[in-house]
Amino acid sequence: MQNESQESEEAIREARRWRDNGWTAQVIKNEDDDGWAVAMTPDGQAEPALVGPWTMGRDKKNPKPLDTAAFNTLVKTAGEFVRRHEQQLHATLHREVEIAHGDARVRVTLDIEPDEDNPSALLRAIDASGETLAEVRVAPAFRLDRASAEAWAAAGFSAQAVRRG
Repeated sequence: MQNESQESEEAIREARRWRDNGWTAQVIKNEDDDGWAVAMTPDGQAEPALVGPWTMGRDKKNPKPLDTAAFNTLVKTAGEFVRRHEQQLHATLHREVEIAHGDARVRVTLDIEPDEDNPSALLRAIDASGETLAEVRVAPAFRLDRASAEAWAAAGFSAQAVRRG
C-alpha cells in the first residue's frame, strides 16, 4: 500500500500525461468535436476539476505534447478555477448582515448546511465583541436580509420569530 501511495506522488512527464505539484494533466480526445482536451485533476480526486480545450500538434491530427510551461499554466488556471468555485459555494452557503440593535451593532449570519437527506441552516446573532447572542436552527430556505434580521432582533432573538412561516 505504501508503494502505491509513493508511486502516485511521483512526478510523471509524458507527452499526454503529467503529474506534479498536486495535479495530473491528462490530454484526452474531445468528445464534442475532432479536437483534443486536457483534464486537470487534483491529487486524491476521482473527477477532474477542470476540462478545457487542448492545442493540436503540427500534424493537425494529434495533440501538442505537454511541457513544463504548459503544465504550470494549466495548474495555475485549474487552481484559480477551484478557488473561485469554493468562494462561490461559500457565498451561496453563508449570508451575513449587520444591523443596529439598541445602541450596538449586531452581526447576523446564516450558515446553510447542505445535506441531501436533512439540509438545515444555523442563524446566529453576534455582538461586536464576537459573543453569540442567539443561535437557532432554521429552514435552509430562510431568507436573511436586513428586514428579517431586524425583525428577529426586535422579537428578542426569539426562535419562534424566525421559525414562523
